[in-house]
Amino acid sequence: MGRDSWNGVLITGASSGLGRALAEACAGPGVTLHLSGRDAGRLEAVSEACRARGATVHPAVLDVTDAAAMAGWIAGAGRLDLVIANAGVSGGTGDAVEPPAQATRIFATNLGGVLNTALPALEKMAGQAPGAEGLRGRVAVVASLAAFVAAPGAPAYCASKSAVQRWAEATDASQRARGIRLHAICPGYIRTPMTARNPFPMPWLMTPEQAAERTLAGIAAGKVRVAYPRRLYALSRIAGALPPAWRNRLMSQLPAKPVES
Repeated sequence: MGRDSWNGVLITGASSGLGRALAEACAGPGVTLHLSGRDAGRLEAVSEACRARGATVHPAVLDVTDAAAMAGWIAGAGRLDLVIANAGVSGGTGDAVEPPAQATRIFATNLGGVLNTALPALEKMAGQAPGAEGLRGRVAVVASLAAFVAAPGAPAYCASKSAVQRWAEATDASQRARGIRLHAICPGYIRTPMTARNPFPMPWLMTPEQAAERTLAGIAAGKVRVAYPRRLYALSRIAGALPPAWRNRLMSQLPAKPVES
């Protein structure tokens, strides 16, 4: 059954990158897509591409940090079989320490924005009847392989992704009793405008379409943690297991992730 039964899908950060690829991969006849993003023009372009695939699309220009707006949007969306909290921002230290405003913005979006999406979705799904999969719904949060490495060049980014990864995996245990599944999506490097500015090597760089397919396949397979590519995941776990002083010394030899402008 799997993906064929996801008739109501909601995706944040759908106007570009992985979010756009996920929206287009989910689009098809009989599917209703609720898509959000901050750029109205790009969001409409994605919506048109999804409509061309046969989907009914309801775009909404929203900022995931606006908890009230997110709660209202999700409450009025109709039945939701799959919610993907994808919206996120990045930023590093550059040649200095991480700017406080950047760290605050990253946590507000990558952690606060995910919770502003996932928590109302969970409550909505709890009131839904079980669907074709025998579930009331699925919620996937997009973390990163950075969740497993406390990289000194991107402290807020790594910490925010680690927080949502651990929250989703822990929460899945209790939500299963309500007929709801959670999934922590942990991709490696994806070719997007966000990664285009990175001055360091990005091994096994994927296209957004490749990442979207791996994401949806992992969710359909019922995996709590969907981590890919495997080789980079293994390296991330090894790096994360090193003593902090060793890891910091090693990673400080690499070019730092740029400060978000």
